[in-house]
Formats: sequence, structure tokens, C-alpha cells
Amino acid sequence: MLSRRCFLGTAGAALLAPHLHAAEPAKKKLAVVTNVWHDRSHAWHMAERFLHGYPVEGKWHRPPVEVVSAYVDQTPDNDLSRGRAKEFGFKIYPSVAEALRCGGDKLAVDAVLVIGEHGKYPRNEFNQIEYPRYDYFKKITDVYAKDGRTAPIFNDKHLSYKWERAKEMVEISRTMKFPFLAGSSLPLTWRMPAVDMPHGAEVEEVMCLAFGGVDVYDFHAHETIQCMAERRKGGETGVVAVQGLKGESVWKLLGEEKVARLFEACLCRSQTLEQPPATSHRRPTPAQMREWVKEPVAHRVEYADGLKSTMLLLNGLVKDFTFAARLKGEKEPLSVLFHLPPNPNVTYSAALMSKAEEMFVTGKAPYPIERTLLTSGINAAGLKSLATGEKRLDTPHLAVKYNVGKESLFWRT
Repeated sequence: MLSRRCFLGTAGAALLAPHLHAAEPAKKKLAVVTNVWHDRSHAWHMAERFLHGYPVEGKWHRPPVEVVSAYVDQTPDNDLSRGRAKEFGFKIYPSVAEALRCGGDKLAVDAVLVIGEHGKYPRNEFNQIEYPRYDYFKKITDVYAKDGRTAPIFNDKHLSYKWERAKEMVEISRTMKFPFLAGSSLPLTWRMPAVDMPHGAEVEEVMCLAFGGVDVYDFHAHETIQCMAERRKGGETGVVAVQGLKGESVWKLLGEEKVARLFEACLCRSQTLEQPPATSHRRPTPAQMREWVKEPVAHRVEYADGLKSTMLLLNGLVKDFTFAARLKGEKEPLSVLFHLPPNPNVTYSAALMSKAEEMFVTGKAPYPIERTLLTSGINAAGLKSLATGEKRLDTPHLAVKYNVGKESLFWRT
């Protein structure tokens, strides 16, 4: 049976349509499928953009999208979903299928927001968190198949911790012909300076210096790299090998001349560079870096066209994301800070949800799902390499090829 809110979103809109101004179309109906919904969770960051709206260029934007239902997998003591449902009038259902059908027998929403992040889930032998993103996707697409109708899906962050599942998700979206978008907020957040990789540039090597836990922030760093690297001459060609490094292997890599120059460019863009007590504006010495960074981690990535990439997690040295690239014929590296404004307003999640909103409204994904397919595979390979003695892993399965247009999609104002 349809909930009152879902009924009003369908039948009520139709009854009132003749009296509405042409410039006020009915809102798209959105189902939220999430692990958890508590303060600072990704549901708090993302789903609530469609409840409250968000600021854009000095104005408060209210999306033409309305949350009408939700499925919440885990409800700890600090759960917010029940309160939000009461406040905004949507219903929480006991299954994904019921949320998509709003309690009825047919798909009753126009879009699905999947947030498979946070909550208590196990880690596997490769130190990957077994978040149920693939399981959610399959349950959603089962509804599509049974009901004979589809809707756009946005998937937060990785597609899956398993490459085979990530690839299957993309293949299903293509077979069923529905818009599919995924990934991280990093490619879309503000940048300092507000620059992009020149479209068609000849790029020799790239790096992202970041912080945070493995299988969490390393993925963000790979998306930071990929949104820049994909703009190079020839477009994306795929990845042929990945090697995970830790401890002394990382410091050895950073001692290589070409890598060290990119590392310095990243350090110089950081706004959170660690300092000794009672000092500021100092470049940390190698000894200080080793003292502060207890467990350095890197992923070294080799692309099919010869591009090399280094992803660094150096907790204790920085608390932001910086990027640097060596371009052919350029004396100095291109470098930039991917700015993450603080809580509670966190503009980066608004930037990401603006693209989800665009897809929900237009039915077209603003950037290729292949970006997140590739970064999901790169991150999985990096973690597997770390778990198997820092072995260099050949990755013929990561032959993901795609191209992007000249337009830059990150926020500037």
C-alpha cells in the first residue's frame, strides 16, 4: 500500500497539475538507501541536501527533488533517520524493495541515492571494509527488472570492494539503460588555486598527498588523481600494474628525484602541514616526517600509456588533499589544493550532490561511471598488494578506457 507521502507525490501532483504554473514542475521522488544515518555520516552529508537544500553562489538552492522514502540498514543509538522522517514526512521501510515501491507493488520513485558508507561491517583479508553497496545495487535492479521500469542511481564512493562486482554493476546499468553515477566529493570540491589539468596535456607523472585510513581516504585520493589524469592527451587508457608500499618502502620512494619534486609541490600547497611546537611556516625535515608519520602508505600505479601515479597517506604530516603533476615541456609542476571546508557546512558534499541532482533531473550522468569503476579497481589492487607483501600486481583487468570533455566540473564560486 502506498504511503500518504508517496501517494501525494503521484496522484496529488496529477490532480493539481492544471493549476500549477508551467515553471513549477512536480518534484522528482527520491528513495534513500543507506547504511546508517547519524551526525557526520555520509547520509547526514548527502541525503540531507535533498531535505534542506544547500547554498550555491550566495543563494540557498532547494533541489526539485523530494525524499519520499528510505531504507536504513543499521540504527545505532545516535540514529537521526527516525527524527528526519518525522520532521520531513517521508517513511522508512524495512527493505530496499519496499522503499523503492513506497510500500506498494510497483516502483514509485524517480531516483535512488545509495550511501553504503559508515556503520559496523567486517574487514576482509585485504583490509577492505565489506560495505553492502553491491547488495543494495542488486536489490534495486531486481525491482527494476520485476517492475519493468528503471530510475537513475547515485552510488556514494566505491562501487564495490570486489572488482568483479564493480564491473558487473556497470554492465547491468548499461544493459538496463539507466543513468548511473558514483564516486567521491574530491573531484568536485573547491580548488586553491581554481585550476584544472589542461585538456589534452601530455602528462608524465602525478601524485596526491593525503591523510586518513586505508580503504577510506585512499579511495578519495585516487579519485583526486583520476579526475585530473583522465584529461590527458589520448584520454584514459587503463592501468597495467599497481603496487602497495608501506613503511621504509615509502620513504625510499620519496627519495627518488622526480617523485621528490612532486612531493615538495604537494607539501607547498597544503594548509595543514605539521610543525614542531611553537613554530610555523617551516618545511619539515626528513627526520621530522619520519617521527610524525608512524605508518606511511603509498600506492604506485602504472597506466597503459606510461603515466605513473603515486597515492600517499601520510597521517601526522598533513590533514588535507593536495595534487601535483609533471607535464611534458613544463619546468615546474602543476599543483593544487583540493579544498575541504570544515563541518558542519562541508561544501564538498553539496558539490557532489549537485551532480547527483543534475542526473536525477536530466536523466544524464555528468561524468563517466568509468572513472569510479577504475578507481574502485585501483584501490582494491593497492590494498591487495599491501596485504601480500608489497608485491607489484599486474592488472590487465583494469583496461578501462574512456574520454571526458573539456569542461571543468569542479565548483569555483
